[in-house]
Amino acid sequence: MPRFRRPLRRDGVRLTARTASTSSDEPGDSWLLSAAERGNTATRLRAWTEGNLVRPLVHGRPYFTALADALDDAGAGDLVLFADWRGDPDERIDGSRTVAEVLSAASQRGAIVKGLIWRSHLDRLRFSGDQNRNLSENINDDGGEVLLDQRVRPLGSHHQKFVVIRHPERPADDVAFLGGIDLAHSRRDDADHGGDPQTQPFAKWYGGSPAWHDVQVEIRGPAVREVEDVFRERWDDPAALSRLPWQALPDMLRRLDRQPSSLPPALPDPPAAGTCAVQLLRTYPNRWPGYPFAPDGERSAARGYAKVLRRARRLVYVEDQYLWSTAVAQVFAEALRREPGLHLVVVVPRYPDQDGKVAVPVTELGHVQALEMVTEAGGDRVLVLDVENREGEPVYVHSKVCVVDDVWASVGSDNFNRRSWTHDSELTAAVLDQERDPREPRDPGGLGDGARTFARELRLELLREHLDRDDDEGLLDPAEAVAALRDSAAALDAWYDAGRGGPRPPGRLRHHSVGHPPRWQRWLVTPLYRTVVDPDGRPPRMKLHGRH
Repeated sequence: MPRFRRPLRRDGVRLTARTASTSSDEPGDSWLLSAAERGNTATRLRAWTEGNLVRPLVHGRPYFTALADALDDAGAGDLVLFADWRGDPDERIDGSRTVAEVLSAASQRGAIVKGLIWRSHLDRLRFSGDQNRNLSENINDDGGEVLLDQRVRPLGSHHQKFVVIRHPERPADDVAFLGGIDLAHSRRDDADHGGDPQTQPFAKWYGGSPAWHDVQVEIRGPAVREVEDVFRERWDDPAALSRLPWQALPDMLRRLDRQPSSLPPALPDPPAAGTCAVQLLRTYPNRWPGYPFAPDGERSAARGYAKVLRRARRLVYVEDQYLWSTAVAQVFAEALRREPGLHLVVVVPRYPDQDGKVAVPVTELGHVQALEMVTEAGGDRVLVLDVENREGEPVYVHSKVCVVDDVWASVGSDNFNRRSWTHDSELTAAVLDQERDPREPRDPGGLGDGARTFARELRLELLREHLDRDDDEGLLDPAEAVAALRDSAAALDAWYDAGRGGPRPPGRLRHHSVGHPPRWQRWLVTPLYRTVVDPDGRPPRMKLHGRH
């Protein structure tokens, strides 16, 4: 891989296959960003940590069960930190107790409970302003401290979703959870995809109890301290939680907490627990005043994906809620053009999460353009699929997962669009397992990296679910896996085309199809799409030079 011996420019880097990374002598930097490549010298985060145990938690029900167990283990003197985009205080985390009850119980046992929840837009716009405020008030009434955080760009959000639990007397039990799952309605689904009985307002196509596909990771080891530092950097930001008078005045009248208290001193790293290197990738926008820990913002999520895609050779597997930005699609398209043997598999929702007359064409515009770009670059090497449950109901894919050549894997909050790569706060764990999988093919990419256990097992777990299988036969080799996915989707499509006669074929995947809006409609909705739906949060100089 070629290297350029030049300092990192303050106006960023280009996210193209032709752009090599800045130089670094740090080991393992062929897959992970070096400290210099992060492009943010103000953060306290390390480039990455090693010796971590990382466990994927596919779907909200397994995640909520693990989270409830970890919170129940928090007692006097322990520290519980969480950040969220949406929080519903009455969401049942384990079938009986609610999110607010479990967090409040930890506080009542003497744990220090601190939270940062996005302030959110109005409920009538299908956001969660009231729910987030109610969760904050419920926990604060029981001794916790949960703040409504609007320290974002206009029309932006805090989209990070993570929980950290530290035990001063039992550091081996320290744990962090992060990914795409909010502490919210509709999330407590499982692999059968019957949906969560507690639902949020949603698009009509998904019915009364939307089936919901999502992924979180559980982390133990030194990376727990890194996730904690993400929270500490945000908590210590001296900017006002909200400067908008229509938000500040009601807060004062309701006597809501608007000044964070001090956090207890940070503890040392938890002990090593596994074989995984974990790198935290983030997005923070260019904000005024700037974040003290990211004065020009941070775009390490975008840079991390761009770097690994330059190393991709056989298979990039993606699950994402949104793939609707040409700026993001261009990075994938260049990898496909560069590597004639590279396949791209993308699993997305069948329909948008909004069904308004304006919302649908606006959201579909970027999606159509992005898929056109990658398909033009890769042809039949690009496979775009959506998911349904066994009853034929569409499943809303909310996961944000990427696996490259069974070596590198990421799970986080960032979607594959410009908003997530530049504008909203995001947090993703990139995982490079040091343990190699001995099964053939042992080195799918052919670069000597070898298949890694975490990345391969994550991909196989997701494929087994989508294909309704309990074995990995024909799924280890990338080419065979793509063929199995393509054949399964084709069989289910054919069954529908034939009038659903006979037994339903196994598998839940369908080939994803999108409409092609007329030219006049594209022209009409493009300004709204670029300014509201998928805005750009980079500094002006980076926009000017097309850099991140």
